[in-house]
Amino acid sequence: MSARLPAPPFSERLRNWAGRLKRDGVTLWFAGRHPATPWHAKALGAFVVAYALSPIDLIPDFIPVLGYVDDVLLLPGLIWLTIRLIPQAVLAECRSKADDWLRERGAKPTSRWGAALVVAAWAAACLAAWRLWSG
Repeated sequence: MSARLPAPPFSERLRNWAGRLKRDGVTLWFAGRHPATPWHAKALGAFVVAYALSPIDLIPDFIPVLGYVDDVLLLPGLIWLTIRLIPQAVLAECRSKADDWLRERGAKPTSRWGAALVVAAWAAACLAAWRLWSG
């Protein structure tokens, strides 16, 4: 009978999950530029990458509880869905590129378009609220 190794502590599993999530965000960045990625995966991936790489959150983190919903639920769910839409060969190649990028640069790329998208969403929401209240 073989002995089972104990499961790693929760904090280590959480750190590994966060690292995979960061890598998969960068993977989507590369997959969006890959010619073999289907258009629908590129479209969803572009949205996810723009949001993930934006320095501004749709729901600011200072809002209690809700501020972390996008970071803990929404973003990982969208990354998971987009990864499922990418062919395995493309995914493997883009994950390799993402690993190299993170190893060499140590940080994820940033997106000015992502920041602009989030600012535009907030501006639209504020405009809609103002029109609802004023009129």
